[in-house]
Formats: sequence, C-alpha cells, structure tokens
Amino acid sequence: MTGASSEGRKPASGDRRMCSLCTAAIACALLLATPLEAQLPGLSAEDLHDLKSVGDVQIAPSGSSILYSVTSRLEMGRPSSRVWIYDLQDGTTSQLLEGPGSNARWSPDGSMIAYVGQLRGQRGLIVLAADGSDARFLAEVVGTNHPLPSSGERLSWSPDGSAIAFVSTTPGPESEDASGDPVVITRYLYKPTASEGLTRFNDNRRSHIFVVELASGDVRQLTDGVYYEHSVDWSPDGREILFVSNREPDPDRFFNYDIFAVRVSDGQIRRLTQTENAEYRPRWSPAGDMIAYQGTRRGLTSSETTMEDTHVWVMNADGSNRRELGGTIDNRQGAPKWSADGRSVYFTVQERGSVGLHRVDVERGTHAVVVGEPGGVGAWSLGERGSIAFAFQTATDMAQLFCQDNRGTRQLTDLNRELLEQRFVGAMESLEFVSFDGQEVEAFFTYPRGLGDGTTHPMITMIKGGPHGQRGPRFDHKAQVYAAQGWAVLTVNYRGSTGYGQAFADAIFGDQNGGEAKDVIYGVQAAVRRFDWIDEERLGIEGGSYGGQLTNWIITQTDMFAAAIPIASISNLISFNYMAYYHDYLAVEFGAYPHQDNLMDLLWDRSPLKHVAKVNTPTMLVHGENDNDVPIAEAEQYYIALHDVDVPAVMVRYPREGHGVRETGHVVDLIDRSVAWYRRWFDK
Repeated sequence: MTGASSEGRKPASGDRRMCSLCTAAIACALLLATPLEAQLPGLSAEDLHDLKSVGDVQIAPSGSSILYSVTSRLEMGRPSSRVWIYDLQDGTTSQLLEGPGSNARWSPDGSMIAYVGQLRGQRGLIVLAADGSDARFLAEVVGTNHPLPSSGERLSWSPDGSAIAFVSTTPGPESEDASGDPVVITRYLYKPTASEGLTRFNDNRRSHIFVVELASGDVRQLTDGVYYEHSVDWSPDGREILFVSNREPDPDRFFNYDIFAVRVSDGQIRRLTQTENAEYRPRWSPAGDMIAYQGTRRGLTSSETTMEDTHVWVMNADGSNRRELGGTIDNRQGAPKWSADGRSVYFTVQERGSVGLHRVDVERGTHAVVVGEPGGVGAWSLGERGSIAFAFQTATDMAQLFCQDNRGTRQLTDLNRELLEQRFVGAMESLEFVSFDGQEVEAFFTYPRGLGDGTTHPMITMIKGGPHGQRGPRFDHKAQVYAAQGWAVLTVNYRGSTGYGQAFADAIFGDQNGGEAKDVIYGVQAAVRRFDWIDEERLGIEGGSYGGQLTNWIITQTDMFAAAIPIASISNLISFNYMAYYHDYLAVEFGAYPHQDNLMDLLWDRSPLKHVAKVNTPTMLVHGENDNDVPIAEAEQYYIALHDVDVPAVMVRYPREGHGVRETGHVVDLIDRSVAWYRRWFDK
C-alpha cells in the first residue's frame, strides 16, 4: 500500500488502487467545500441503515478467492453479518449464505467452508462446498456469557481436512445454583459481560474443545473441567491442538492466560507456558516446530483492559526458547500469523491513531511495514503465495475489502459508494499540541459542513473510551452527523492511549481523571486558538465508557462546555469497582486494590460524584439497562446528584442494551437525541 494512490471514496472500479488519506496539508486545502459539495446533504442518523462494512476476511489457500463478511444493520435489530465470496480471477462477488453466519473458514485444500450459523432451525457448526452447495449441519455450538477477554479462533480444520476442532460449552458445577429460585452466588465473577436478555448472572458454562469428524458426524469432547479453553489452532502434523486457558488456582480473581496443547488422540494436555503474565492467540508455524503468540511481561494483567502493550513472541513447539519478536516495535501489536514459508510473522501494529500491518523476519528480527496508510486494518488473511486480503477503514468510509498481491494493492469492494457520493463527508486531519506539562499529544479534528469566510461553528469533543486504545483517521458515522450539522468534532488521544509507545500508555498509571483529563481540556483550547471560527460559547462534550467517565469529571473542572453527554459512564470509582463484572481493572491501573494503601481515599477524590457541586453544565446521561461493564447505578448516582445541585439533567435508559448502544433503532435515536440536546443549549 505504501505509494498507492486513489481519488478518495469514489473508486472507478473494483480494481481501484488503495487510497491515501489526506495529509494535513491536503486537508487544509479542503477546508472550503466546492460548490458541488456545499450542495450535498450531510450524513443523517437514519443513514446508518444503509452503511455497510467488511468484517471477517479469509483468503482461499489457492489465493484465487476471498471469503469476507458484510455487516449491516436491520431496521431495529443489532448489526448482522452475511458471508460473501470475491473471485479474484474475474472480480465477481456472490453471497455464500442466505442467513447470518460467522467464523467462515476454508478447508486446507479450499474445497469446503466451515462456519458457525443456522441451518434449517439448528444453530452450530455447518460445512458446505466452496461453491455454497451441499450445506450440512455438523454439531451444536453453545456459547457462554462469561467474560473471555481477547479470545481467538473458535474453529480450526485438521490438516487433512477430515475433521474440525471447535469451541463450545458445557454446564459448570455452579449452573444449577445460578439459575434457581433463589439464585445462589458463589463465584467472584458472578456477572456476565453484558446482559442483553433476561439473564442477569454468569451462566457458569465452561468452554471446551470438541472435534467433529466430517465423514461420520461423530463429535468428541477433548477437554473438560472447571476452566475455560479457547483460541484453537490445529498442528500441521495433526496430532495436537493449541489453546489458551487461565489455570490459576482462582481464575476468577487472577487473570493469567497460558498456552496449552491437547493431544487429539486421547485428550492428553501439555502446558507450554507458565508465566506471571498473559499469553494470547497462539499459532503453529507451517513446519510445526515453533509457535507465535501475543504476550505481555507484567505480573498483573486486567481481564478488562491492560496498560501494557501486547507484543508478538515466538517459542519452540515444546515451550522452550521464548523470545519477544516484536520488541523493537514500541507499540501495541495484534495477533500473529505465519508466512507460508515460516520465515516471517505478520501482525498489526497500532501507531498514532492508525492500525498498520507489519512483517518481521523470525531469524534476523528485521521488520517491514506491509500496510502503512493512515486508517485501520481490521481482519486480514495470508494466502499461500504471499497475497494478503484485509479489511481497511479510511477517514471517509467504513471498512472495505482490499487485496495485496503481485498486481499491487487494490480495493475490491465499495459498499457505500452510492450513498457517500450523495453526502458531504467532513475532512479529517491530525492536530498536535503541547499539554500542561510539556507532553506532546495528538488529536484528530473533523471539519464541519458550511465552513466559509465569516462563519462560526460549534465544536463537539468526543472522548474515546479505554483508557487504553486510540482514535484516529477512521470513519465515524456520529462524528459525520455532527459535521453535517455544521459542527466541528475533536477527538484527543490523551495520555494512556495506545499507539504512542509504552511510556505514553503508562503515563496514566495511578492518575485517573488527572493528566489525561487535562490533555482533553488543553486539546479543546488548542483547537479554539487555531481555528478562530470555532464558537467558544457553543462547545459540547461527550464520551463513552472511560470517555463518559472523563466527561463526568471534566464538567466538575471547567464550565467551558455548554452541554455534556456521558455515555455508559463512571461517576464513582469505588462503587464501580465493586459492582462491575470485573474487579481487577483498578488494581492494574493503580497498582493496588482499593482496600490497600489508602487507595480508597484517592479513588473517592478522583470520582466525579464527590465534586458534583462544581458542575454547571447541562448533562444528558445515557446508559444501557443491562450494562455490567459499567452498571447503570453509576448514571443513577450522578443523575440524582446533578439534580441536587440544580443542574439540568436527563437520564436516557435503553432497554436490552449492555455496555453502549447497539440496536440500530437505539443508535439512531441516540444520535438524533444528542443533536437535539446540543441544539437546546447552543441556542440559549
């Protein structure tokens, strides 16, 4: 992709070269819209129904075609995916599945495809011919609502194509107590990640590895017990299956993944790592003599998020000679995959708001950037002959399918062309500034519709969650709806964000609602200074999850915002710690549990609720009724407290929603409601 060019979001054909995003200089040239662009309507909340994106990507072993999923939104339902095939020989596409499906994977010889979906009323593992014919239901697949952070592959073909390993669940020893009347709670992790239905508690089902024989349909359970196994990969010699599991004495309290291998013939398990840190997503080398995986170094890792960047490691097949392959790249790295010749390992790297794809030579340690354009690599897959298929999201479109091979880099899908050609899309650029203590911080700025000589415009600060993670030059539907209103949008990658090196991610340690909150405020001030057309009397602020927490906090520190919208937000760090489904997050972020080292006092001092008397900003709190990541009690506390100090406050509660809002009807409603909330206070 480096060096590829294009004309933005208006490709002429499926062979269009990969586009380069606008640099800051180009973005500046685009500030004033052309007459044609000025006449185009901006994106609306309702346009969400028509926007589509590419999700999962799997290139065929022969490299001749690509399986990919297309995610769209039903009228009122949650996002739904359909599996398609792109023929690289003639450029044609066809839908493989009539209904929803996921985890579509080619057989080793490319003649068959397995996926998880529904067939004639049965849900589970399904196999069909590569042309979509002869679909057969193989085995039931049952999930769990237990949190399985950073889990990997759910199914893996045997090297001879005669069997498939997959992950499903069985009842655990506590299942009866947790579903009875009364409900009896015995586990530390007794809440699910999110409750989208009537289930309020952990179903206590355990995930295990199963193998189904294609010829006979016989299913064997390979692992058993009270632990959770997942992230499977079948060895090239067919004898073992790699998996990841947390085998700590009390895995609910201490999150520590290790790598194991189970023998297919008799279920015998051997342990490959036993470290204080966590390992994720292992993959066999093509020769089966080495294993690549993600790993960390630190002894305490949170099951919700981690301050430490994951890096790619390799080791021998017996677990010896572990070494950090990605150590020379000081940024967060994704799951690894081996080149066909076993000489290189590929993985994604977060860097300054973008996500690129890198290749590292296993022997020499040298690395090369394979995909380095501004934007975000999503799912990706390697072909046997060196080709790469991947989903890529730019600042002007949702993720589309791309292919890189001996013909260069080409964009293969353009799912939103018809819509986006008829809409104004605000240009985005990087905005760097120096924060309160001299730290350089990067933000991303989206320009509003209608910008011209003498015009003034509001600005909305959208704070990302995390705190570890990043925002960057990638399409954001809600931000573009705001741009369509004539509002600029600012997103700050405050300290603690990934993509800027480990030291920057560590800079938030023990300091939540401290330096990173000041980074956001300084970023707003920097934007206002640089763009004199921003109306300082019409500034809005919002954020989700950790961004909601920062929104709650920042309005206790400044009156610069006319209106605020915290979404899935934390207002009381102490109650949050004990009510969320995970309880190790703050221990990692502060280096101690709340009851240790007087940390409880600091947590209360850094809780927005303590300082609510300083708030003067009208606030609309938004929360999912079934959120167990950040329980709705966090919004309830702040809502009452805001009324107690006579601040205009509204609480919007979305039924059936967990952490954040996913149902299309709810997403559309929230965007429209947010626009109305800001307009109400901007127009006063």
